[in-house]
Amino acid sequence: MENNSENFGNKNGGFGIYIHIPFCKQACHYCDFHFSTSLKKKGELVNALCKELVLRKDELIGEVETIYFGGGTPSLLSSEEMQQIFQTIYENYKVSENSEITLEANPDDISKEQIHKFTNSRINRLSIGIQSFFEEDLKLMNRAHDATEALECIKEAKRYFENISIDLIYGIPGMSDKRWKENLEIALKLNVPHLSCYALTVEPKTALKKFIEKGIVPPVDEESAKQHYEILLTKTEEAGLENYEFSNFGKPGFHSRNNTAYWEGKSYLGIGPSAHSYDGKSRSWNVANNTKYIKSIEEEILPSETEMLSKEDKYNEYVMTGLRTKKGISLEKVESEFGKDYSEYLLKQAEIHLQNELLTQENQTLKISKKGKFLSDGIAADLFLVNLD
Repeated sequence: MENNSENFGNKNGGFGIYIHIPFCKQACHYCDFHFSTSLKKKGELVNALCKELVLRKDELIGEVETIYFGGGTPSLLSSEEMQQIFQTIYENYKVSENSEITLEANPDDISKEQIHKFTNSRINRLSIGIQSFFEEDLKLMNRAHDATEALECIKEAKRYFENISIDLIYGIPGMSDKRWKENLEIALKLNVPHLSCYALTVEPKTALKKFIEKGIVPPVDEESAKQHYEILLTKTEEAGLENYEFSNFGKPGFHSRNNTAYWEGKSYLGIGPSAHSYDGKSRSWNVANNTKYIKSIEEEILPSETEMLSKEDKYNEYVMTGLRTKKGISLEKVESEFGKDYSEYLLKQAEIHLQNELLTQENQTLKISKKGKFLSDGIAADLFLVNLD
């Protein structure tokens, strides 16, 4: 069978840069991302980030359309460190004039002084990790901010930034439907143009996992999380926010361009320890160790592993990302990119979910129904394939 997917995802035009800042003031109980609570190597690591940017400057072709500072806690960067990274990017890459440049920030970092630091940089979008406006939830998650800071930081940020997103977490043990509704009502009353809302997941080797195993914290209730998600869909729709991806809700003109690029299969460079990259044909990821990362970059050796994506990998990724977005899965695209056998297989696997009204078919597009949204990952898995050739 001919492989038509040689360049799938390797879009012409632009790409994104993701920069991982692996430092936090303290560890959240649910987090399994790579970070350190020691800031001793922060200066060395920023130097290494800049060196990696230079080493990889010819890896992707086109303009940089999005720059995303994630972590960790990128708002822990000093003005000088932020300027150093931006200078390196702009000297070595062609950055689009209307690029989206996002900084993840925590409420305890958004003081008046910090906001001025952000406004004096090239940052034009803030993603604020609120997680909850209630003290009991914040304490359970071991967040560094309190409920007052959660509220005040958004009011302060809105004085200087129009493009603001806030993160909220639902399905937290002990969170009632009433408290989740109040969380959403507070966020929507603040009139932020974008919400990212995630169900709390219990990851291995996290403090939360240990607390649940010891009976200190009750287990996460999936039925409660499902109910919270249904409340989320209703409240955001009433407020005029479009659910353009499973966990993301935005007003027109405020959908995250960075995240949308991931879901559409565009290429991106991941800079920093544990950061992932994608070029349309392969995925690579850097070592998740600050000391090893710094040492390797100083020796001008990229500390990464690479996986070449098979045709099946690319098909499965398209199915997974397509079902999570409002665009759905294009049957015509599946046939043109992968072949007729793939589109026929997809329709056959989708049949039971169409009958159960978990999927809908509109012309040549498969979409998740409102009824099926909370089950989208499981439905996607049913549409995956292994060794169809």
